[in-house]
Amino acid sequence: MQQTVGRMTREAWIHAGIDALIEEGIASVKIQVMAKRLGVSRSSFYWFFADLQALHGELLEHWLTKNTSPIIERALRPAATVTKAVCHIFECWVDPALFDPRLDAAVRSWGQVEAVIRDVVDQADDQRVDAITRMFVRYSYPEEEAFIRARVLYFTQVGHFTLGIRDDLEMRLRLVRPYLLSFTGRLPADDEVEAFAAMMRRRQPPN
Repeated sequence: MQQTVGRMTREAWIHAGIDALIEEGIASVKIQVMAKRLGVSRSSFYWFFADLQALHGELLEHWLTKNTSPIIERALRPAATVTKAVCHIFECWVDPALFDPRLDAAVRSWGQVEAVIRDVVDQADDQRVDAITRMFVRYSYPEEEAFIRARVLYFTQVGHFTLGIRDDLEMRLRLVRPYLLSFTGRLPADDEVEAFAAMMRRRQPPN
């Protein structure tokens, strides 16, 4: 249930914190900075949070829900082939509603300056890779091979986001088939590639 005091809400403070984290880093997630963004007095903050650490916890929880849960959910989805199963995971990389790469990069940068946050990031990476590993195992890959393929698939995409690689839509569409072959060792069916390409066009229209 949304907490409200006057015109201000707990969720507004959380979103102000997320915006500051993404745009300027954890050093800018300060009560005074966020209060200025929101156009309220800093005392409003304490109606909703005991201290700044409490807000930090909410930011991490938002990140885990936003960026980890969809990957795990899609890795668990039934699919007739492993290439179709990987397409389910690919949805996270092309649909901003499922995964926010700027938020992921911001939390990873936060982890570079705070060891406790780095531990949370490492745990989230382990959870994501484990879910993808279990996906490969369902399609009869040996355990160790499934683990390596999961790491290659996942960390390739993390690196893609971290480096800020900006392939246009048409290039990404051309690479769907070879990526699926590289990640799985199996050729995808034409209808799988076509269905995924159609989804990409719907959710990521060309600029």
